Amino acid sequence: MTKVLLIEDDHTLRSFMRVLLTAQNYEVIEATDAKQGITLALSLPIDVIILDLGLPDMDGLSVIEQIREHIQSGIIVVSARDKENDKIFALDHGADDYLTKPFNAQELLARIRVSLRHRSTTITESVESLKIRDIHIDFDKHLVFVLNNEVHLSPIEFEILSLLMKNHGKVLTHHFLLNKIWGSQALENDVQTLRVTMANLRRKIESTPAIPEYILTEIGVGYRFVDS
Repeated sequence: MTKVLLIEDDHTLRSFMRVLLTAQNYEVIEATDAKQGITLALSLPIDVIILDLGLPDMDGLSVIEQIREHIQSGIIVVSARDKENDKIFALDHGADDYLTKPFNAQELLARIRVSLRHRSTTITESVESLKIRDIHIDFDKHLVFVLNNEVHLSPIEFEILSLLMKNHGKVLTHHFLLNKIWGSQALENDVQTLRVTMANLRRKIESTPAIPEYILTEIGVGYRFVDS
């Protein structure tokens, strides 16, 4: 049975999520503070962690840093904080997703499913190709096909699409993409270059670039490749 660890100090919200997740046949394990949550995360085979940032004994961002060093479980932040800097920090330091309170119950369930799919199909560097929906990418030959038609991408466009598809369902921040594509010397003002490159990529793979089906924008944070 899939194990979900709730690290949340709000009793009412924790009870709500427990009922919601139990109804979906998830085994729910609860922690009311960071110390207890870290202990459970490191001692049990947890599949997904749902983490609040405003914990009484430690900032949730520090929890992410501590547990991500040791485990590969999915981490979904559910927090009242809606500042872009908090979202970017959480995602850059190992969170898979970020939901702002109040949240829609069905959206939370959808994010959990995405996290589980991503963890079960993690792509290693040795994988030669990957097909998600109507897009097929051959990493070895540097070829991309959309609806079985070859699409010609620039080297940078190919690298960006490769990163997004290998991490399908997960938000990749601007900082992560800039660092991976242009190196550690990339500057924040290079985000505009990234946006232009992404627009060109969308024109080549999306049927309606203005209403993308594959590469979604997380405003102020980054991009996500949708796998369903």
